[in-house]
Amino acid sequence: MTAPRLPVLSLLETRVLGVLSEKQHTVPDTYPLSLNALVAGCNQKTSRHPIIEASEADVLSAIDSLKGPALIIETSGGRVTRYAHNMERALRLPSQSIALLTALMLRGPQTAGELRTNSERLHRFADISAVEGFLQELTERPEGAIVVELPRQPGSREKRWAHLLSGTPAIEETLSTAPSANEPAADISVGEIAALKANVARLEEEVIALKGLVGKLCAALGVSG
Repeated sequence: MTAPRLPVLSLLETRVLGVLSEKQHTVPDTYPLSLNALVAGCNQKTSRHPIIEASEADVLSAIDSLKGPALIIETSGGRVTRYAHNMERALRLPSQSIALLTALMLRGPQTAGELRTNSERLHRFADISAVEGFLQELTERPEGAIVVELPRQPGSREKRWAHLLSGTPAIEETLSTAPSANEPAADISVGEIAALKANVARLEEEVIALKGLVGKLCAALGVSG
């Protein structure tokens, strides 16, 4: 039995799924996520492209749409309703493929090298060949391809990949950030840039976690933070 064909998802719907998948691994103690945490993750300024400003009402509407194809599960235990993604079952994909889709949904088109770096906290791929193997499997799904290899950008040595959950990406849009022919070539590689961005995002998240821990300690000791 094959998985049912999915509807075309909006940018916000893919962002909600990506955030749930990401936070499942990066903040497991607070997963499933509350609505407030999910909205904050969608509007996060780091490790996101494009950056958006979604309201609680917007996110709730996206959640309702994602319940139809069983991509999201709602839990009502406790005083706060929480949400979890169900992509592995709904899409019938392994965790490695979900990790790559998550990176694509949160950050937009990327090369295989960038995907390996940006999905490291979700799944550690042995090498770029492993990433390319799972990407190839995602193009050959019996239900239809779920990722696509984009045309090479001018001045680029590597091709990028994009997800197809929101339909076929516009080629003009994917090429809009290509460097001008008059611009000098950068000395730093694409992989190095991706690694630097990933490290900055990781450090920022660690600082946020440390601030929360300090706040709890101050409250427990009865001192001001």
